[in-house]
Amino acid sequence: MFIDKASIKVCAGDGGNGIVNFRHEKFVDRGGPDGGDGGNGGNVVMLASRNQNTLASFRYHKELEAEAGKPGDKQKKHGRRGKDLIIHVPVGTVVKTEDGEIVADFTEDQQEQIIAFGGKGGFGNAHFVSSRRQTPRVAEKGEKGEQYDFHLELKVIADVGLIGLPNAGKSTLLARVSNARPEIANYAFTTLIPNLGVVDIDKTSSLLLADVPGLIEGASEGKGLGIEFLRHVERTKVLVHLIDIYNEDVADAYKTIQAELKGYQVDLTKRPQVVVLNKIDGFDEELIEAKLKELKKVAPKGTKLFAISANSGLNVKNMLYDLKKIVDAEQIAIAEQEEKEAIPVLRLPENMNSWHIEKVDTHFVITGRKIERFAERTDFDSSHGVERLRDIMNKMGIMHQLRRMDVAPDQKIVIGKPSIGSIQY
Repeated sequence: MFIDKASIKVCAGDGGNGIVNFRHEKFVDRGGPDGGDGGNGGNVVMLASRNQNTLASFRYHKELEAEAGKPGDKQKKHGRRGKDLIIHVPVGTVVKTEDGEIVADFTEDQQEQIIAFGGKGGFGNAHFVSSRRQTPRVAEKGEKGEQYDFHLELKVIADVGLIGLPNAGKSTLLARVSNARPEIANYAFTTLIPNLGVVDIDKTSSLLLADVPGLIEGASEGKGLGIEFLRHVERTKVLVHLIDIYNEDVADAYKTIQAELKGYQVDLTKRPQVVVLNKIDGFDEELIEAKLKELKKVAPKGTKLFAISANSGLNVKNMLYDLKKIVDAEQIAIAEQEEKEAIPVLRLPENMNSWHIEKVDTHFVITGRKIERFAERTDFDSSHGVERLRDIMNKMGIMHQLRRMDVAPDQKIVIGKPSIGSIQY
């Protein structure tokens, strides 16, 4: 089953908790603290693979979770790290947030990216030993792993996209020039999914062709198979627009498809395009030339025009040779453009130590990346843990600012939005 859209929830592993422990061994006087640190949680990693061609595996398996880190143990034993979760996706998969922001774009085989980081393991009490604090009774909780809701979209990656009205002969052409075997029949919309085929031009070069389901007027607005498959045209370097010579008005057929390409969220008419008049078997040269002249009037200046028969193979080989030259030229242009755009952009690093205090009703709310991370690792049920958090807030200058804002004794102080935990001043 071909599925090119899916929604998933990914959960990286939580970090393991550190523990509070003291050595209790015979003949060992005052063994001291030996609580070990927790292990880090596993990451969620996406890996692009040519062996995948659909997102169907996510249709019923929508929640994906990496392994949590193990807690520390006595004798300063470190908890085991959680295993990463490897998610295999097809090449051409785009990962987006609910707001539409692109998180990852997999365009190459074996390309991988971490899309959710596991939480850090908490420190055990052995970590906090110092000359001033020889018997610490505080340990940290492991951080929560990152959790996200993502939308996946699969966009077929091909050198050439075959487009046109239904029954223009796209599938016939793909079957003629490659080993692909799309469904072919004498009715509209025989192609319900994009089909891919490799075309050998000569012994050293080839093209990857994608047969995109037939477009109709209103496709960019969702009519017919519409916008569901226009996204597969986005990735192609060159478009081959097939037009059935049996159309009474080939110019009108051409303009119909161009309007849909322009109406899509990305103006696809700017993509290099070749216009091909198909099914010319049995037509005399004068009629073929007349039809080509009609197309030449409406196509942009310099557009390559061909007249072929996908069924018999007439003129197909010559068209493929010219098509390969156009694709190669476009590949060079894309590489040069990417090189120009690859200028590094310098940005000021985010200040990890920054924080903000806001008075809300009867309490104060403190936000800031560093203080929130400390709060996540604090066991608020432990008086020693809370006392350590107070010390950290004091060192960061938060307590001083609270006093300047007239904080009252025993007034509630909430850390994080939403709340991670709270203490009394």
